[in-house]
Amino acid sequence: MPLNDLPWWRWRARIRSALHMLSDPSFQQHTWLAGLDGYGDVTDAVYRLVEDSWLDRWSAEKYIGTVVRDAAEAAALDAAVLRVLRVLHQVGADAPAVSYLGHQLWPEAVAAAREAHVLFAVNDGEDPDTPPRSLEVLRIMTQAA
Repeated sequence: MPLNDLPWWRWRARIRSALHMLSDPSFQQHTWLAGLDGYGDVTDAVYRLVEDSWLDRWSAEKYIGTVVRDAAEAAALDAAVLRVLRVLHQVGADAPAVSYLGHQLWPEAVAAAREAHVLFAVNDGEDPDTPPRSLEVLRIMTQAA
């Protein structure tokens, strides 16, 4: 299924970008810990995950048929959001990447984000194992046609 077949596909693309970065330990090591430009930081990824969606306040079930395709995607997204936010609230929103990646609950957050990322990518007909796209590529992808 193409990414843009949902009414709010741009929003979905931003959520998928965040899930992708949050689910990839190699990316996190080589990009966030190394301080490479173009991908934002952990806090930026968390912001993309919950901005405008209020997923930090209510379930993704609210978005079935718009941002998420079905109950399975909603459940996986909810699990990822809850685990990532648990770490965020413990280390602080502007903490350095090392604080997140070294947190005892970070592996759970990464695993939940990976589960959601794989489900979303496969449902969108994409390979979940490609490297995360830069924020510039995301911006280009989500511009109005």
